[in-house]
Amino acid sequence: MRVWLSLILLAVTSVATAQQTILNSSYDIARELFQAYNPEFQAYWKAQTGEDINIKQSHAGSSKQARAILQGLEADVVTFNQVTDVNVLHDKGNLIPEDWNQRLPNNASPYYSTTAFLVRKGNPKDIQGWGDLAKEGVDVVFPNPKTSGNGRYTYLAAWMAAEEQFGGDEQKIRDYMTRFLGNVAVFDSGGRSATVTFAEREIGDVLISFESEVTNIRKEYGTGDYEVVVPKTSVLAEFPVSVVDDVVDERGTREVATAYLEHLYDKEIQELLTTFNYRVHHPEVVKATEDQFPPVKLLKVEDYFGSWQNAQDTHFASGGVLDELQAQARRR
Repeated sequence: MRVWLSLILLAVTSVATAQQTILNSSYDIARELFQAYNPEFQAYWKAQTGEDINIKQSHAGSSKQARAILQGLEADVVTFNQVTDVNVLHDKGNLIPEDWNQRLPNNASPYYSTTAFLVRKGNPKDIQGWGDLAKEGVDVVFPNPKTSGNGRYTYLAAWMAAEEQFGGDEQKIRDYMTRFLGNVAVFDSGGRSATVTFAEREIGDVLISFESEVTNIRKEYGTGDYEVVVPKTSVLAEFPVSVVDDVVDERGTREVATAYLEHLYDKEIQELLTTFNYRVHHPEVVKATEDQFPPVKLLKVEDYFGSWQNAQDTHFASGGVLDELQAQARRR
């Protein structure tokens, strides 16, 4: 009897040991995407290794997620929407190597998007481009750039569009940005709360978010009630991913965590990503979905601000340009 009991306990222990768990720390509006991806990866991993894998998710603004990891959240992988929020894991925590973005293709960004607008039925304020967002009487909703990568992309996209329009004239750019920020009705902490403000609380004339998000919102809340406007010029929004080296090495999950990120580049998952209206890199999938995504002149943050870190330090640090412009907007 004791022998049989020992064998049963050994078998149970072996099964428990075989099933690993990984935690994916991701940005606020990626819930549905990874709810769809995780079962795909679990089936892939089972077919490749014969092992089951348990996947947990954590979602918030990407900057809040990065801070949580620095404070002890044991995420095996990060799937963020902001390069600086991954960089900080090296710069302030030494949790990943400095060259983390060289470990996977496309600067470790398996998919990308741009910033677009969601307006109400009929586009009553006739919002077509970035210049329209600074007009009097237009109420704008987007996440706070201090807490949201989504919000930082919006702010920087507006600045770069103004730089294109005004030929680099600093004073005209600042005047535009002051009027633009003065039109913000609500600064929510993350992309999902901004969606709730616009779609459920019915605040604002336009929601600014990733193209993928505004298209998904329109489907969720009613295609007849909203319209998507993709400006002709906008920002290249990359979605960087990385394993968190300190965590995966301590937990023994490096192999499965790496595979979890690598699988995002495979054709069938690139196809899945386009169903959530993300732009992808796989050439066959790009060709098959070219009618889904309107052409946009994509501006790179590095070309206008030198680097993401420089943009962060100059614009989003305490007392930076964003704070100055908001103070000016309040005085208008």
